[in-house]
Amino acid sequence: MEEQSGVIEACLEKWDFNWLLHRAAQRVGSAFADEIAKFGISLRGQLVLQALANEEIQRTQLKLGAMLGLDKTTLTSELDKLERAGLILRVPDPNDRRVRTPVITDKGRELQKEAGDALAEVERAFHSRFSHQEMMIIRKALQDLSRGEGPMHGSCI
Repeated sequence: MEEQSGVIEACLEKWDFNWLLHRAAQRVGSAFADEIAKFGISLRGQLVLQALANEEIQRTQLKLGAMLGLDKTTLTSELDKLERAGLILRVPDPNDRRVRTPVITDKGRELQKEAGDALAEVERAFHSRFSHQEMMIIRKALQDLSRGEGPMHGSCI
């Protein structure tokens, strides 16, 4: 382990921007994935539950996928898992049997809230490494980088 630590320190000292962003994303993502796994869902599952819990108007699967940046196959797989766990229902459209509207259940809403609170604690732990002003600068820089110059590809997570 000692040798690996030295290699990582050497990489950190190179200040390769892409490597540093990637490594930071790995650390944060891993911490979030470890925490959400305690609730029996994935980060994407939590993202879907959060969107459904916060939506005042219901969205079809197609519109939900577009909003979250998830392709049809990925969203369907996630919805299948959430439905099997009793966290959502897919309600058929009375006017078009091909259209389904995902709706969060009470069990899903409760789990989403508990998981969201736990993830907020994980985020607070990362924030605690920085002053409020530093965190504002980091957040703005990441938002600017995320917006980029061209079209956005990939999902929210």
